[in-house]
Amino acid sequence: MKKQDLKGCGLPDAPGVYFFRDKENNILYIGKATSLYDRVKSYFNDDVINSRGLKVKTMVTIARTVTFQKTDSVLEALLLESILIKKYNPIYNTKEKDNKSFSCVVITKEKFPRVLITRIRDYEKSFSKKDTIAVYGPFSSRNQLTEVMKIIRRIFPYRDKCEPLQAGPVKKCFNAQIGLCPGVCIGAISEKDYKKNINNIRKFFEGKKESIKNNLEKEMNDCAKKHLFEKAKEIRDRIFSLNNIRDTNLIKDEEILSFKDKDFRIEGYDVAHISGTSRVGVMTVLEGKEKNKNEYRKFRLEEKINDDYAGLRELLSRRLKHNEWRMPDLIVFDGGIAQKNVGEKVIAEAGLYIPCVSVVKDERHKPKDILGDKVFVDKYKKEILLVNNEAHRFSISYHRQLRTKLK
Repeated sequence: MKKQDLKGCGLPDAPGVYFFRDKENNILYIGKATSLYDRVKSYFNDDVINSRGLKVKTMVTIARTVTFQKTDSVLEALLLESILIKKYNPIYNTKEKDNKSFSCVVITKEKFPRVLITRIRDYEKSFSKKDTIAVYGPFSSRNQLTEVMKIIRRIFPYRDKCEPLQAGPVKKCFNAQIGLCPGVCIGAISEKDYKKNINNIRKFFEGKKESIKNNLEKEMNDCAKKHLFEKAKEIRDRIFSLNNIRDTNLIKDEEILSFKDKDFRIEGYDVAHISGTSRVGVMTVLEGKEKNKNEYRKFRLEEKINDDYAGLRELLSRRLKHNEWRMPDLIVFDGGIAQKNVGEKVIAEAGLYIPCVSVVKDERHKPKDILGDKVFVDKYKKEILLVNNEAHRFSISYHRQLRTKLK
């Protein structure tokens, strides 16, 4: 895709979510923006490779169009982005989905549910499904999420730390004193009304603001008919707050985390066997130019006649079915142009685009050439050779281990 192609995309100077799409309309990347026009235009700056790396260059190159979904506020753009990344799992958003250091919002399963911000890894350690009624995220910026919750909490107050009314003398918690808790601690709100707040928070995170407003307007009118004017005014003020969310500074200095070269993931593949027997395949991984041995994988392959191409097809096909594993930014095959072509065909059949290179060996099995995009080869030559060497070492080790067991 080129900068001049943006003219036909109709991008507005408004908040929302944008989608880079390939020639088959598959979503490559989902992002949020204060200004859709300015944000997307920034991808085509001349310094794009130096400032963000090869991943963004690859994504922009294979993209054919950009579509968008406007939102009424930046806050809604941030929440919608999280919903859509989880729904579509675009290949260039994989890090947002996988990173356990990212944050989420947890709503607990209690008589008066708490609403908490926590790290995903902490949530997985501290909560089970039976402990919660909803979990939203991931969100890459905890600071942004904290600001989001401040805005939401002013409209729909909730408890996070205080305990529901107990017997004996009671005192308002600090958040109740400043209007951020509805007074659960002093019995100032019924369980029924509190659950309305929680349900509205859930709807807000699920992108159902219009449904919230419709319900509030109905409730406001009902209160007015019953001459409950103070309650009707309180609901009217909530509707006004929903329509006038002040959040223009919520998205600051946006970073495309999954495009940072320090997170660049390279996977190496190799197949080992003797005359088609004891066939194995392996995957090795570099992340940020370092070996990540926790991500190495072994594959026991079908026993066939001596056919490296069939083994490679099976190995790569099985790996690509694991959507729960982070997808690579570059794949390295051991072999020549034939292995590279086989791998690229398997990737294309899976509906993906992942750049590939192959390492050609001499008669002593030493690297003599690297086939593939020169931009990747030049920038990652050292890493390509390292992950390839690891794949060869790992496959031989696994093959010997298997043969020993079969004896």
